[in-house]
Amino acid sequence: MKTVDQETQDLSIKSLESTFNKLSNAYKSMTEKGSNTTLVKKRQNAVKIGLESLKGIWNGEDFSYDEQIILTSKEVLQGILPSVEQQIAKAKEGSSQKTLNTHRLTALKLAIESLENRLI
Repeated sequence: MKTVDQETQDLSIKSLESTFNKLSNAYKSMTEKGSNTTLVKKRQNAVKIGLESLKGIWNGEDFSYDEQIILTSKEVLQGILPSVEQQIAKAKEGSSQKTLNTHRLTALKLAIESLENRLI
């Protein structure tokens, strides 16, 4: 995996933690309403595994998932990229939304890269 400066590492971890929390809240809300939670749960698990992969590489934390789970997580994270890219394109220049989604895009790409490296 390419070398990433400390600030990018910190922002990426915070971004993925925020994304995970958002998905957790969405899952809880959708469960209470009786909505279908399959996609949210898939994304929540994928973000969690991507986050753990980055923390494992950057902070030396444990990471113990089998190849199939890593592959599935990588695919789910790749599926999130287009919607984040669309949100960035729609956001006003210099807005907090654009900044937040730019950090999220970077974090997701780094998480995908870290998962790809674990498959080699």
